[in-house]
Parts: sequence; structure tokens; C-alpha cells
Amino acid sequence: MLKALKKYRAPYLFIMPFFILFLVFQLVPTIWTFYISLTNWKGIGTPDFCEFDNYRKMLIDDMFWESLGNTVVYWLTGLVFIICCALLIASLLNSRYLKSNSARAFFKTATFLPNICAAIAMGLIFRMLFDENVGLVNELVTMLGGSRLPWLTSTTFSKIPVIILNVWRYTPWFTMILLSGLLNISKDYYEAATVDGANGWQQFWFITLPSLKNILFFCSVTLTVDMWKLFNESYILPGPGTSNSSLFQYMYESGFNVFNMGYASAIGVILILILIVISIIQFVVRHKQGEI
Repeated sequence: MLKALKKYRAPYLFIMPFFILFLVFQLVPTIWTFYISLTNWKGIGTPDFCEFDNYRKMLIDDMFWESLGNTVVYWLTGLVFIICCALLIASLLNSRYLKSNSARAFFKTATFLPNICAAIAMGLIFRMLFDENVGLVNELVTMLGGSRLPWLTSTTFSKIPVIILNVWRYTPWFTMILLSGLLNISKDYYEAATVDGANGWQQFWFITLPSLKNILFFCSVTLTVDMWKLFNESYILPGPGTSNSSLFQYMYESGFNVFNMGYASAIGVILILILIVISIIQFVVRHKQGEI
């Protein structure tokens, strides 16, 4: 054992900073959060132990279940629309139609710009775009013969601006990831498929997608974490009442608006458990496919 430690001392020393940071900023806060979730701490004073009362409260808390349902909607729509849009744009950027390197560089830069814009600023812009009275979206709707829609004041439509904002903000990042994967696929596969008479759709389905399986899996795991900790978008575009509130936002409001740190910590623990379960399911499914 000691000989093995001496032999691999250098690798252990290199990864030690990561484990120290993980211990200080991840593991210890997580354990502390679980402890606080078992109390009725208000942010000041001494925490009073209340066992699992905060978790029992969740079972009858309508706002918790509404926020959980909203987060599931944001997660599922994000997985579908963001990854599909990212794959489409990445395919266009990698297509033969962009022959000029300068044009390709321009469109790459233009595609990535939404990702570097501040989420709060973009949320305010989207609030103006979807304003019922003076918003550009409703102006376009009326030009097409429709009537003005209450995008931000109706429980029916209020999630749509949030979903569109999510797609607009997250698509560029995953586009670049998928584009890097497309660039690593050998052109020989496509040339051989063309000789065999395969059309563009068949090449995409039987060459491109199988080659991107690992990258698509990485994107789905990363996007799952991003969607479950969604905050800025739903906070800036709240909708009527709590109709757009995400679980992460409800946790924040429980802790810093109501100052019920114990209940907010309990929501955080549940959020962590949900992410762990989803991640395990994703890895198990991927493992059964024989790719991991």
C-alpha cells in the first residue's frame, strides 16, 4: 500500500487541490444544509431541532409542488428544444454551404453571442418584447391578423417566454460543444455513404447521430443540472403569482424573503436528491447501451 502511494504520489498531489476545494465548497456545505433542514432556523439565533417537520410540510405545500412541476416543464422542454436547436445550428455551421472560413467564423461568433449576455439584461429585454401592450411579439401577432396575447399575465402563456429565453440563452453553448464533435467525424464516412447512395438524412441518422452519442449524453447531463437550478429567467419573467416559479427560485424566496432557512435547506436537499436520481438513471441507461 505504501509502495503504491509512493509510486503514484505525483498524481495524487495534482488532484489534491480539487479534493480540498470539493471538501470545503461542496461536501461540507451539503452536510451543513442537511443539518439545517432538520431545524427551524430563521437565519439568526440558535437553530431549534424539529426533526423532519420541514419535509412533512413539503407534502402539503402547494407552492412547492407547483414549483416542482414548473421545473420539470423547463427541464423537459429544454432537453428537447435546446439540444435539437443546437444540433441543427451546429450541422449548418459544419455544412458545405459555408465554404468561406471568414463566413464560418462570423456565424460562429454571432451564434455564441447570446451566451455571453447577462441573463438579467436579456430577461428585461424579453419582458419588453412580450409586453401585452407595446411588445414587439404582439405587434407581429396583430400584423398577422391575430389578437394581442397576455404573455406575462396569463397562466396559460406565461411559461412560453421563459422557455424561449432558455432556448435562446443555452443553445449557443451546446452548439459549440456539438460542433466540436461534428468536426471530429471523419469525412471518409460521408464520402463512402455518398458512393453507396445514402442521402443526407440517412447520413445524419446513421453516421452523425451515432458518432455524437457520447457528446449528446454529456449535453443532456449538463443541461439537466442547468435546468434544475434555473433562477434568473423565471425570476425576471415571473408571470401571475407563482405560475412561473422554479424550484430553485422557491428555495431562494423561502430562505431570503420569508427567512425560513430550515425549509429552504430542506428544498435544497430534495433538489440535490432529484438531480442525483436523474443522473443515476441517465448513467444506467447509457451503461446498458454499452457506451460507458
